[in-house]
Amino acid sequence: MSQTYQPLMFHHLGAGAGYFRPQQHLSEHVAADDPALSAMTDLSLVTAYTAELDTPLSKAQETMVKRRVRMLLVRDVEGHIVGLITSRDIEGEKPKRILTKAGGSWEDLLVADIMTLQPKLEVLLMEDVAKARVGDIIATLRQVNRQHAMVVDVHPTTGHLAVRGIFSLSQIGLLLGLEIDPALHATTFVDLEHAGIDYPIASGDLLP
Repeated sequence: MSQTYQPLMFHHLGAGAGYFRPQQHLSEHVAADDPALSAMTDLSLVTAYTAELDTPLSKAQETMVKRRVRMLLVRDVEGHIVGLITSRDIEGEKPKRILTKAGGSWEDLLVADIMTLQPKLEVLLMEDVAKARVGDIIATLRQVNRQHAMVVDVHPTTGHLAVRGIFSLSQIGLLLGLEIDPALHATTFVDLEHAGIDYPIASGDLLP
């Protein structure tokens, strides 16, 4: 039986129209006992911010400031994660050491020069994170003195492990109620303590 289909009417696009972007709605507030997933940026729901190996360091820093993040995944031309770069890398001593040794100027530095390479990256498993609490993630980050942790999961299409999520101490701090602008100041574990936020102590913290 044949169907009669009706064409739709076209309309003019109004000035100033934007476009939809994938968006994850994190809770406005979390507690240390809440599920860890409530504080994880889920890359199956939001676009990951990335840089390439040949991205100028200044451009990577500009992206972080503009996107209000302190970490970028570094990908190759095939979209594989080959490392990561953080604001701590950019603002630390490594760029200065490279310029002192090799010469040149800040404008010559690329992401590839100071990023952490993929073989050195340690990640959390989604199956462990799914059973963890926010406080467990803070304790994990504190134990290794890091601002970020990546979470990997089996990609439903490829069947291979892929980066599924990111934990940011600054993001967690905001969700816990800290009044700190993560674009200007990285949240510290001291900030959490001063705010009276309780969280589990990692075993390494008990060592002298």
